[in-house]
Amino acid sequence: MRTKATFLKSAFAWLTIFFVLVAAPLVLALIGHQQESRGFWIEFGVGLGFVGLAMMGLQFLLTARYSKIGFPFGMDELLQFHGQAGYFAWGFIMTHFFVLLLSNTDFLEFLDPRVNFLRALALSSVIIAVTALIVLTLWREKFGLIYEWWRLSHGLLALFVVLVGTVHIMQVGFYVSELWQQVTWVGFSVIAMGLLVHNRVFRPWQMSRKPYEVISVKKEVDEIWSIVLEAKGHQGFTFRAGQFAWVTLGDTPFKLQQHPFTISSSAEKKSRIRFTIKELGDFTSEISSIKPGSGAFVEGPYGNFTLSESTATHNIFITGGIGITPAMSILNTLRDRRDTRKMTLIYGSPNREQTPFFEELKVLSAELNLQVIHVFEDAEENPEGEKGFITEKILKKYTPGNFASCEYFICGPPAMMNAVEPVISGWGVPVHKVHSERFNIV
Repeated sequence: MRTKATFLKSAFAWLTIFFVLVAAPLVLALIGHQQESRGFWIEFGVGLGFVGLAMMGLQFLLTARYSKIGFPFGMDELLQFHGQAGYFAWGFIMTHFFVLLLSNTDFLEFLDPRVNFLRALALSSVIIAVTALIVLTLWREKFGLIYEWWRLSHGLLALFVVLVGTVHIMQVGFYVSELWQQVTWVGFSVIAMGLLVHNRVFRPWQMSRKPYEVISVKKEVDEIWSIVLEAKGHQGFTFRAGQFAWVTLGDTPFKLQQHPFTISSSAEKKSRIRFTIKELGDFTSEISSIKPGSGAFVEGPYGNFTLSESTATHNIFITGGIGITPAMSILNTLRDRRDTRKMTLIYGSPNREQTPFFEELKVLSAELNLQVIHVFEDAEENPEGEKGFITEKILKKYTPGNFASCEYFICGPPAMMNAVEPVISGWGVPVHKVHSERFNIV
């Protein structure tokens, strides 16, 4: 059962573990260290390097897609944290270089190819690689780098930084003179490499044993498509309504092309899964060309945007555009389970013609204890509900006076979520009763 206490306890525990692991290299370096200090700024610069490299290594863990890592945070929140941690790791590593060079110009020898060509090449390459990680992430589309190649380069560049950083620490040897310290750092690099291999080799191999076939490709509205996959030779997989999975389309799972899509079908139908996808560029713009009979492979499920642990008697979904997909999975599942809990769906979209699942929601509202309120942005009049944008006024109109008695599920465009989340928080709703999912996993 999800409670405020368990939520805060889990969140605090994971944050504590993360910061302990980031600081661990500093502690390990000081154990048994007896050499004289080289001055504050040099030691400070070295410390920044240790922390930056540790954070870079932990990036592999944050993106390893292990469902138990980071609970109760959702996968999207975990990957947002991964992105922010990446900026800090870059800052620590770059500051490490500049602080040491400014504190003692003798350190310029590390970048001088005349002194040691291979060392200078490796360290210069690290500076370029760690900066490329940030630049390519921020401006991938401007550089015309397709998602699949960006994802591959992202992992390889990060691994290169970790491996060279570890070798650099071993060669300097000032804080890793003991054998156990050297073994620890080598183990750190091996684990990072192992996580990358596990994601790129072992998981695709697992997926290859449970293939799927594309049964249908249906246009919901302009630029939004639903594809239905059916398990071939197995019973499918168990998931909780509201979760998502990584999908690879084609004859083999060993492809660069792999994308996260939210399941929009019932969790009671494990062998036939529906994914609803919006055309956003790169691969998704070609969804309409997928032919029935094509092969597919599914990895998952992931995500904590689920109703399964909710104890509220009234659950409120606030969605916009393609953000309706996890709610559709939840509502279809509740229908199949004959659940009688009260549900309210406030759904923002441009107009009726651009509202996915409009007719399906009508059917669900008749079969569930569900009230559907459509908020049409473009309509002058809306007999189905409201017009304009989802505002606090609209939210209050369809929410019981005791706001904290409900549980809230928010998913949609960033602008909508940025407007809605502060409103719910301002009502005094406990954080463990507000579930948000942003469709920005890359």
